[in-house]
Amino acid sequence: MRVCVTQREAGRARRIAALDTLRGLMLVSMIAYHACWDLVYLFHRDWDWYRGTGAYIWQQSICWTFILLSGFCWQMGRHPLRRGLTVFGCGAAVSAVTLLFMPEERILFGVLTLIGSSMLLMIPVEKAARRIPAGAGLALSLALFALLRNVNRGTLGFEGLVLAELPAGLYRGLLTAYLGFPGPGFFSTDYFSLLPWFFLFLAGYFLRRLLERPMAAWDPGALRCPPLAALGRWSLPVYMAHQPVVYGLLWTLSAALGW
Repeated sequence: MRVCVTQREAGRARRIAALDTLRGLMLVSMIAYHACWDLVYLFHRDWDWYRGTGAYIWQQSICWTFILLSGFCWQMGRHPLRRGLTVFGCGAAVSAVTLLFMPEERILFGVLTLIGSSMLLMIPVEKAARRIPAGAGLALSLALFALLRNVNRGTLGFEGLVLAELPAGLYRGLLTAYLGFPGPGFFSTDYFSLLPWFFLFLAGYFLRRLLERPMAAWDPGALRCPPLAALGRWSLPVYMAHQPVVYGLLWTLSAALGW
């Protein structure tokens, strides 16, 4: 039987292979980063470099890529409501487990909560976003992300650049922390609030639209790496399982070496 595949469907298949490979590469980087985190903060190994600028850039490269890719791929999948609720639920499960078993290293509003929330928020937002030209939407999203990058610290600006201070009254409790304004005493080892990170997710959405036609002409084998692509296809289960596995391996190594 002859199967007919439209150009749009063929282009989508090519893009998925390339994006899965990139996502798999970021997963490997993330697992390595978290293994180092466990060594420093849970097994108390002394490593000054990990507390410095190099490790910070490493960590930011991982989270920026994952959030941008999530926005990029949002419109490529089916059942956005179900996918958003699934990812949000996994984020809630991570929070519950850390609160119960590792309260001193608790995760509130981590990256999965952010990505799940962004997926759900895009359902109503996409109707308006479709009317914005892709290039203008990408530029505006990146500008808002840069402007709000330091909102968790109480200011407008990007990294070391401070443009203005925000009213202290915005920073009250858990609800405001979810939005981007953590109140006094708030703590989370992995914290990604809606502001500014939703705008990076939105930038991924507009970038996907901007590259629609060029991507249709990509080589089907571009960036294809079967092991990394397999990781990328199962990114959510891998993310949920990696920390217990990494911790178990490090605990075994620690016991064997007498750390």
